[in-house]
Amino acid sequence: MASVELRQLRYFVAVAEELNFGRAAERLLIAGPSLSQQIKALERDLGVRLFDRDRRSVALTPAGAALLPQARTLLGQAEDLRRRAAQISGSEPVRFGYVNWLPPDLTARTSAVAQLHIDPWVAPSHAQAARVADRSLDLAACWVGAHDLDRLGLDARLIGADRLHAVTTGDGGGEVRAGDTAVLVDDGSTYWASWNRYAEQLARDTGARTEHISDGGITGPAFFDHVRRSRRPVINSPKGQATPLPPDLAVCPVVAPEVYWPWSVVWRRNEVRPAVLATVEALSDGVGDLPVGRGPHVWAPGAGPVGR
Repeated sequence: MASVELRQLRYFVAVAEELNFGRAAERLLIAGPSLSQQIKALERDLGVRLFDRDRRSVALTPAGAALLPQARTLLGQAEDLRRRAAQISGSEPVRFGYVNWLPPDLTARTSAVAQLHIDPWVAPSHAQAARVADRSLDLAACWVGAHDLDRLGLDARLIGADRLHAVTTGDGGGEVRAGDTAVLVDDGSTYWASWNRYAEQLARDTGARTEHISDGGITGPAFFDHVRRSRRPVINSPKGQATPLPPDLAVCPVVAPEVYWPWSVVWRRNEVRPAVLATVEALSDGVGDLPVGRGPHVWAPGAGPVGR
């Protein structure tokens, strides 16, 4: 049997967790065809089929389900080996995860206090917070509600905020009240768990209408299709904000209130390493300039930390 690479095991675990090659490729920052080829190579090397897949669905085979726990164990052991080697060398880095946003001045803020290693696994907020809790990461930039912070034993400080806009059909371009928008809630995948909580609280607080979907269409072409079918402008998620719009759609600024997605740095409450704690201080310094929490004209989810 040919040798199996750790990289292939990471790909296997990502696809097993997403059960969607497109989302797994996006999370891993690789092209979809490359991911598919690597999974096929791994199946060939192992001599078993790991996934049953067709155009509409992906599912673990019995062999894939049986091998998944061992793959996770091997990846954990590799990470322990890396950490131990770093400790021996006296230069243990601070491992930092993120969703789709990083502070633009991240290096300038942290270079004097830590050797920051940006983790290549891009995952949703709830997944990155869980990785901090299980020590796969030291810090992460994400959004997590207060309940989840307590459940996971984490602390958080605000380090940034994205103002969200809505997308509509036609020329658009005009301002729209938050209460006159729609917000998508994906009932079909745990990948969007953090966004779902955010969206539901936004709807409760502002009067926006929730529209339930089950096709993963919070971003990408499916999102644009939902916008075309909706009778209201649809709030775009922070992950979808940078995606170019098709020519038949337009952006609408959201007002009354302006809508923000807060980004916090999260870390373990029992953390004692000076480099990690100094990185938190460096990243959260100066957050008073952010608009989040400044009265009735702006909105951000109250369940999560928006300050120190």
